[in-house]
Amino acid sequence: MAVKAAPTKKYLDISEIREDVIILKDGTLRSVILCASVNFALKSPEEQNALIYGYIEFLNSLEHPMQIVVQSRKLDIEGYLRRLHEAERTQTNDLLKIQISSYIDYINELIEIGEIMTKRFFLIIPYNPLGDKNKSFWSRLSEVFKTGKIIKFNKEKFLKYKESLNLRLINVQSNLKSMGLDSVILDTQGLIELFYNVYNPKTSQNQRLRDISGLDIER
Repeated sequence: MAVKAAPTKKYLDISEIREDVIILKDGTLRSVILCASVNFALKSPEEQNALIYGYIEFLNSLEHPMQIVVQSRKLDIEGYLRRLHEAERTQTNDLLKIQISSYIDYINELIEIGEIMTKRFFLIIPYNPLGDKNKSFWSRLSEVFKTGKIIKFNKEKFLKYKESLNLRLINVQSNLKSMGLDSVILDTQGLIELFYNVYNPKTSQNQRLRDISGLDIER
């Protein structure tokens, strides 16, 4: 008799993703910031020192944990190559047509030499309601005994916790901006795509995730 495989979600720490926020099974919240990068080696010594000191000040300003994740992935350029082939096909200028063709050959040679990788930098900002000092002792104690099972939040409590998390996000983004780094908070669609790509690296290359706005799900 075949044994029915357990659903994948059983092994994930994620309970749900709601309103751009990840809710874990232990009742803690997470938001993810996608941060731009800078080419440190191309900066002048003065600019490098400014970045280093800015980063030190950023870390010293944190009053909560933060995780930095660097994700390396094979760069998908199939769509880019299709657009180049289409531009070559429709180009009426013979010289430009030859140049586009040469550029396509150059890209293909790069792919043959080795995989073209891209790096993305994520900051994971947590919020733990159990660590909220404004709560009474008995309120925090009662929630401790709930962490053995999946914790569900009602709308009012979720919005209150999300507001506290948003204050942390604003502070982190402000510090990143002071270092000249642009950043964006991943929305629900971005978070789902992120975890879909992480847990399905091969499938995600061939099967794109649908826009959740077109799905028939309960809000």
